[in-house]
Amino acid sequence: MKNSSHKNTLEKRAIHAAKFSIYSNTSLVILKIIVGFQTGSVSVISEAAHSGSDLLASWIAYFSVSVSRKPADSEHPYGHGKLESLSGMAEALLIFAAAIWIIYEAINKLRHPVIIDKPGFGLAVMLVSAIVNILVSRYLYRTAKQTDSLALEADAAHLATDVWTSFGVVIGLALVWITGIQIFDPIVAIMVALIITQAAYRLTKGAISLLMDVRLPDEDEALVSKILEDDQRVLGYHRLRSRKSGHARYIDVHVQFEDSMPFIEAHDLTEELEDKIRASLPEVEITMHSEPYWREMKHQVEHHKLDKDSSKK
Repeated sequence: MKNSSHKNTLEKRAIHAAKFSIYSNTSLVILKIIVGFQTGSVSVISEAAHSGSDLLASWIAYFSVSVSRKPADSEHPYGHGKLESLSGMAEALLIFAAAIWIIYEAINKLRHPVIIDKPGFGLAVMLVSAIVNILVSRYLYRTAKQTDSLALEADAAHLATDVWTSFGVVIGLALVWITGIQIFDPIVAIMVALIITQAAYRLTKGAISLLMDVRLPDEDEALVSKILEDDQRVLGYHRLRSRKSGHARYIDVHVQFEDSMPFIEAHDLTEELEDKIRASLPEVEITMHSEPYWREMKHQVEHHKLDKDSSKK
């Protein structure tokens, strides 16, 4: 009951964070569009497009967090966790698309320069955007860590990227304001596109890793190994495998006990070891296969001897 209550708390926290991101991005998109078209700044308009992709990403994150934490069912016996990886991939593609659009618009501005009117308004809105995104991205990163949510982490990465690009736009507009040279605006816009493309690459790499069932980090597997090695009743273990699906971890391992150990005792020991691992790693599904140690050692020796004899022939 306590574990179920904790899961519900984490789920509500993740959903609340995703909703908060939607509200924040909606406000920034509207503000940037208004100021961007009033001033004629391509870098501000490009930032509005970037925030627009962030808004769509926030909706994807909200949907992903809401669905991925549903319990396993007959159609999805391993749960819905991979939806978070798909969400991260979708968000990365959105960033790539935004970067291409920004570069296209910037090149047009380089070929056909436009006089920026009242760059001070652009400076103000980008500073406000940077401050808001610093606060919201920190909140999302913190919640992503608490809830182990890839979707929220990707959303936070979007906003963290916005912080740097916002400051870049501020620099570009300040240079236009001080020097009167309009070319600084599209040049900064292109730099913004290159920066967010790097962020998209990192998100894509992380999402693909989880979709390809990359094993858990070394420290997670080391924790499992330590629990097994610290129990003197465990004579050996092998075939330790692990993977992650969204916030859920999956581990399976073959554990070897004394041959004479009664079946019920071996079963109870397996349950005890699984409970220790569940208490040490969050959101983990552990499957153990128990084996008689000495019998397995005998089979291994026999197989080794057969392989050696066949190699001689």
